[in-house]
Amino acid sequence: MKDTLDLLFDFLKNNRKYNHTLQERYHLSSITSHNNTEDKILSLLYDIVNTQSQPKIDNISKFFKNISKHKEALQSFKNFVNFLNSSTNMEPSFNALFHGLKNQSGWGNKTSALFVKNIFHFHNGKYSDELFIWNDVPKEINNNDTFFLPVDAVIIAIFNKIDSSVNWNFNKINSKIKEFYSSENIEIWDDLWFWGFITQKGSGYNREFVWNENKYWVLKETSKDKKTIEDIKAKTESFLKILNDQIK
Repeated sequence: MKDTLDLLFDFLKNNRKYNHTLQERYHLSSITSHNNTEDKILSLLYDIVNTQSQPKIDNISKFFKNISKHKEALQSFKNFVNFLNSSTNMEPSFNALFHGLKNQSGWGNKTSALFVKNIFHFHNGKYSDELFIWNDVPKEINNNDTFFLPVDAVIIAIFNKIDSSVNWNFNKINSKIKEFYSSENIEIWDDLWFWGFITQKGSGYNREFVWNENKYWVLKETSKDKKTIEDIKAKTESFLKILNDQIK
């Protein structure tokens, strides 16, 4: 399986600009509509929980009711990590942010990892300065820190295509990737969702892996000019070849 993962990783690493543009446009439209730090973080939190297909409204509402009473926790990375972990002196890290958020009402592995990933993107110096919110977020992922891939049905379908003998889930996919890649490289793996989304038709275990132009068009922030679409279609052929040629 490592050979397949290496091919996919090289593909993702060499084609980052497409998902980068999508992510930046999406968040700029949401984050820059707010002026203060607390509202920007709240906006991101709301965006993330609403990516759930079946959100548990009662549980999520408990989280937002609680955070609304403690808005000082939203003023810095350290404050928020400490708030989530009920601590006043915890060393802030992406790992602590993930686990603290995962333990909150209405949050789970995927949404917590997605929030952490976006916080890193906003502050790593590779996205628009307008997305910069907290002054104390690490710009790099420390070797001692732990970063998680936001695994959803799209990514599970990819791993199931590579090796259908495994009952893939969030933990198994993250564990498998971490056998060969550092936490810093997990951030690159996040682009797998974009390429998987636009190359899948159907749902569940009955997904067909083909260029799905309709899915590309429903993503509001993608570039719709003919040249870009032709380029991305050609890239998806390379992406799909990796999956089709390397399956177990």
